[in-house]
Amino acid sequence: MSDASLHPSSSTASTLRHPLAAHGWDEGWEGEFAPYAAQGLVPGRVLRVDRGQCDVATPAGVVRADTAFVTPHDPLRVVCTGDWVAVDPEGASDPRYVRTLLPRRTVFARSTSSKRSEGQVLAANVDHAVITVSLAVELDLGRIERFLALAWESGARPTVVLSKADLVPDPVVLSHLVEDVQGAAPGVEVLPLSSASGDGVDVLRAVVSGGTTVLLGVSGAGKSTLANALVGEDVMTVQAARDVDGKGRHTTTTRNLFVLPGGGVLIDTPGLRGVGLWDAEAGVGQTFAEIEELAAECRFHDCSHESEPGCAVMAALDEGTLAVRRLESYRKLVRENQRLVAKTDARLRNEIRKDWKRKGAEGRAAMAFKREGRLR
Repeated sequence: MSDASLHPSSSTASTLRHPLAAHGWDEGWEGEFAPYAAQGLVPGRVLRVDRGQCDVATPAGVVRADTAFVTPHDPLRVVCTGDWVAVDPEGASDPRYVRTLLPRRTVFARSTSSKRSEGQVLAANVDHAVITVSLAVELDLGRIERFLALAWESGARPTVVLSKADLVPDPVVLSHLVEDVQGAAPGVEVLPLSSASGDGVDVLRAVVSGGTTVLLGVSGAGKSTLANALVGEDVMTVQAARDVDGKGRHTTTTRNLFVLPGGGVLIDTPGLRGVGLWDAEAGVGQTFAEIEELAAECRFHDCSHESEPGCAVMAALDEGTLAVRRLESYRKLVRENQRLVAKTDARLRNEIRKDWKRKGAEGRAAMAFKREGRLR
C-alpha cells in the first residue's frame, strides 16, 4: 500500500471534514463553487422547495432562502430538491437569496400534463433511483418500464423495490412476481422488501449508503414508510392505502432530502399520477436493451419492426424469444417520446412529417403496382 493511500491529500481530507460532507459535498462541488466562494457566497444543498422559497443545508445549518433570483423561463432550470446552490452569507439580506445553481450532474425530469409540453424536474444530482412498486395491487409492467426509462435517461442507476412483500406469503408466487419484473427491467436489481417486517431493508440500505438516492412511485407504493425505515425515524407521515384498490393518498406533498445514518442522502417524492417521458430516447433504449440489440441486426437501418423483410425484431417475436407485450410497450414509448420531442423541436417535427408522407407515398405506390399486376 502506498504512502498516498495511507495519507489522503489535504484537499481530500478537507472535503471529508467539510460540514456538508454528509450531504454529498466533494472535491468536484468544491471546485464548482470556488468562483462563488471568492464572492463571499455560501454553499448549500436544497432540502425542499415550496412557494418560491427553499430550505438549504449550509455549513452553519439549515437556512430559509428565496429563489426569486434564479427563477428562469425554462421550467427545467428552477431550483429543485437536491440542487447545490450559492446563497447569501448571513446578514447580507433579509430574506436571504439563492444566487445561482451549480451545474447539475444528473437531472430526473418528466413531462407535465401541460399542453405546452413542459418538463418538470423531480430531483437533481441523483446517483440512485429506487422505483417503488407495491405488491398490494396487480403489477403494471408498462409503468415500471416508464420509470426505468426516465431513470436511465437521468444518469441515475435504477433499482426496483417490490414493497409490501409481506402481503405475498407464498415464496413461489413472490418468486414469479420478481421474475416478471426482471423481464421488464433487464440489468436492474429487483428487490422484494417489507418495511413492516424489515425483510430486505438492510439490502436496500447497503445499495443507497453512498451517493444520493431518490424514491419514486405512485401514491400508496409505500415510499414514505420506506423512507422512515431507511432514515431510522418517522420523518414522513404515513397513511394507509385503500382496501378497495390498494391506492394511497398523497401523503408526501413536497420533495424532501434527508441524510441517512449509514451514509448517503435520500430524496422522497410525492406519488406520481402521470409518468410522462421527457426527451428520453437514450433511456428508452437502455430500458429495452434487448430490442435495441436486435434492431441493430435488421436489414434496414430505419426498420419500423412491423413488416419489413430481414427484421431481426420480428424474427425474435416469431421465435418466441421476444414477448409481444415487451415489443408493444417499446413501440408505445418510442412513439410517445417522438411526439414530445416533435412538439419542442420544429426541425424534427418536419422530418417526421416528411417521413410519414414518404411512407404513405411508398404504400400507395405498392398498392397501385399490385392492382396493375392483377389487371394484366
